[in-house]
Amino acid sequence: MLLCVWRSTPVLSTVIRDPRQYSLPLTKSLTDQIIIIMSGKKRKSTSAAAKGPSAKQRKVAPVKEEKNKRAGGWLEDLLKQNRTENKEMKFNQKRLRLLSDTKQIQRDSEGVLYWMLRDHRVQDNWALVHAQQLALKENLPLHVCVCLVVPKSELSTLRHYSFMLKGLEEVATECKALNIQFHLLHGSAGDILPGFVSDRGLGAVVTDFTPLREPLQWLEDVKKTLPKDIPLIQVDAHNIVPCWVASPKLEYAARTIRGKITKLLPEFLTEFPLVERHAHTATRTAKPVDWDNTLASLQVDRAVGETEWAQPGTKAGMAMLESFIDVRLKLFDTKRNDPNTAALSQLSPWIRFGHLSAQRVATQVQHSGKSAGHSVASFIEELVVRRELTDNFCFYNKKYDSVEGAYEWAQKTLKDHAKDKRAYLYTREQLEKATTHDKLWNGAQYQMVTEGKMHGFLRMYWAKKILEWTTSPEEALSIALYLNDRYELDGQDPNGFVGCMWSICGIHDQGWKEREVFGKIRFMNYKGCLRKFDVAGFERKYCPKNL
Repeated sequence: MLLCVWRSTPVLSTVIRDPRQYSLPLTKSLTDQIIIIMSGKKRKSTSAAAKGPSAKQRKVAPVKEEKNKRAGGWLEDLLKQNRTENKEMKFNQKRLRLLSDTKQIQRDSEGVLYWMLRDHRVQDNWALVHAQQLALKENLPLHVCVCLVVPKSELSTLRHYSFMLKGLEEVATECKALNIQFHLLHGSAGDILPGFVSDRGLGAVVTDFTPLREPLQWLEDVKKTLPKDIPLIQVDAHNIVPCWVASPKLEYAARTIRGKITKLLPEFLTEFPLVERHAHTATRTAKPVDWDNTLASLQVDRAVGETEWAQPGTKAGMAMLESFIDVRLKLFDTKRNDPNTAALSQLSPWIRFGHLSAQRVATQVQHSGKSAGHSVASFIEELVVRRELTDNFCFYNKKYDSVEGAYEWAQKTLKDHAKDKRAYLYTREQLEKATTHDKLWNGAQYQMVTEGKMHGFLRMYWAKKILEWTTSPEEALSIALYLNDRYELDGQDPNGFVGCMWSICGIHDQGWKEREVFGKIRFMNYKGCLRKFDVAGFERKYCPKNL
C-alpha cells in the first residue's frame, strides 16, 4: 500500500521545464530524472563511471554501503534543525480562504483558535502555523480544538477511532509543551464550536481543508452560527498546492492537472517554519483529557479492532517514512506493483489522519532519497499529482461516491451492460467474509479485514471483481465503499472514493475494449495477475485454508 493511490501509475510526463530557474531545492538527481522522463530518452553514459562499477568496486560496495548506513532516528533530528532554520519563513496567503465577511480580529479578544479538522499534527501544519502567526501578531494566546463526534454507522469502528484518538493524544502532549491550549470537545462542530468561541472570547477561527461532504456541512453549520465579527479562515494544510489554487474546476484526469500542479510546485513545495513555544499564556487553561476513558466510552464497532503494524501518531509516521527512504524507496519504481515485495511507503494511514504532512514526505523523499534513482520521480507522481487529483474530484463533484458522478460515457456503458449475465454472484456478506471462488481475491479481502490494509495493485483487482460479481454497478460501488471504509485503516478518504470510482466507474480513465459486464470500463482478471507477480505465494500467505 502506498498512500491510498490505487492505480498503477506512470512516472512524471509533464514536469518543471527548467528546475534551475526556481528556488525549489530539488536535488540534482531528481532534476536529472525529471528532464530525462520529460524527454522520454535514456541518458547516455559520459564517463567510464557511468558504465557501472568494476569487479573490484562491486566487491567492496557492500562494505561501503554498510559504513554509510544512517542510524535510526536520523530523520527526526534533521527535521528539528530544518524547522528551526526556517522559523521566520513567511506564510503564503494563497494557502488560505476567508470564509467570513470580516477578517479583522476584535481588540478585546482573548485568543485565536485552530479548529483541527483533518490535519492532526502540530509541526508541518500550515493551518496551525497561520493560527500561531495571527495570535503572535495580536499578542494573544493560542488554542487548538477538536470536535469529537461518532456517527451511528457500521463505518464507526475501533480501528479508526483508536488510531485517531491516540494520534490526538500525542498532539495534546506536544501542544502542552508549547504553551498551546488543546481542547477535546464532544459533539458536532455546528452545535458546540460557536458557543465555545463566544465563551472563551476567542477572536478568530482557523480551520483546515477537507473536500468531503460531512465535514463541509460541519463547516457550513459553523459559518451560520459563528458570531459575525469573528473571522473564519480555512487553510489547505493537506495538499501541497491548495486545492482551489491547483484548479478552479473538476479535472478530467491526471494528465489535465499534472501540468497545473507541477508548475506551482516551486512556489508551494517548500520547507515548513517551526511551530514554536507560544509567547502568550491563556488565563483559562484547557480541561485535561482522560484519553483511555474517552476511547472506552465511544459507541464504536469493536469487532473491527486495532492493527498491529501501524502505530498512531506523528512519531510513528516519521519512523515509517524514515524506513521507506532507507529501505523500500529504491524498489518503488520497479516493484511497486508486486504485492509480495515490500516496496511501498505504507504511509497512507498517517497521511489520511493528518499525522503526517504529504508536503513533508515529498520534500524529505527529494532531499534524502536521491540515491533511489527513478523511484523518487515515480513516487512524487503518486504522492502529489494522483493524490491531489482525488481532492479535486471530491471537492468539485458532489456525487463523488455515486455512479451518477461518473462520466457520461461510463454511465452509458455500465447501463448498457447492467443486465449482462454474471458467471458468479455474491452477496455483501459473502464478499465481506471472503468466501468467493477466487483465492487471490479472498486473500486480499482477508488481509484488509485483519490488517486494515491491501496492496495498491490488488485494490484495483479487488474492486473490479466486485463489479463482475454483483447484480449492478450501483450495488458494486456501494459494497466496495462499505468494505473499504469499514476495514481499511486509510478508508473514508478521497483516495478511497476515487479508487473505487476509478475501478468500477472509470473515473480519471478512458474507455477500453468493450466486453461483457464491464462494457468499456478497464478490465482486470486473474491471468493478468499471474503475469505480474507470484499469485500462489500471495495466496499461501494471506488466504486461510479454512475460508
